[in-house]
Amino acid sequence: MNTNHSIQLRKTAYASLFAALTAAGAYLSIPIGPVPIVLQNLFIFLAGLLLGSRMGLASVGVYLLAGACGFPVFAGGTGGIGRLLGPTGGYLFGYLPAVYIIGLITEKTGRHAAFDVIAMCCGSVVIYACGLSWLKLLTGMTLAKTLIVGMYPFILGDALKIAAAIPIAKALRPIMRIKD
Repeated sequence: MNTNHSIQLRKTAYASLFAALTAAGAYLSIPIGPVPIVLQNLFIFLAGLLLGSRMGLASVGVYLLAGACGFPVFAGGTGGIGRLLGPTGGYLFGYLPAVYIIGLITEKTGRHAAFDVIAMCCGSVVIYACGLSWLKLLTGMTLAKTLIVGMYPFILGDALKIAAAIPIAKALRPIMRIKD
């Protein structure tokens, strides 16, 4: 098999793996209101850092498509279009631009830890922007209430996920060998 096909096959396998890891992260769910605490964001961050913009986007697209088809890949082992249209749908759809932005920043900056942190912070902002907008629109809550329910409880956890993603990405990059 020539090198280009081998690299493409490896990228596809890793994208599939990250779609599965994102689904697994959804099972680790702590319901605290309309928006549960989940581990999905960690895998979204890692998909962007390790797979890059295009394959990270493909990974998240596969994950969302599986959920839309009814597979139990969303928080608490649920699935279906109703979850995408429910209170957490904005966060789920926010994973698409977030992983793309994380991957793009990482590709453009040479994959250094400081830029990885910046990339994941930008991705988090995108996820919150999409999620909070959708949550507010759907529930009719005030902005203050939306922030209390949909962002404040999650900031510390997201900071911890970002901190965890740095050494994980550093350790996995040399092993994954997916650069062209």
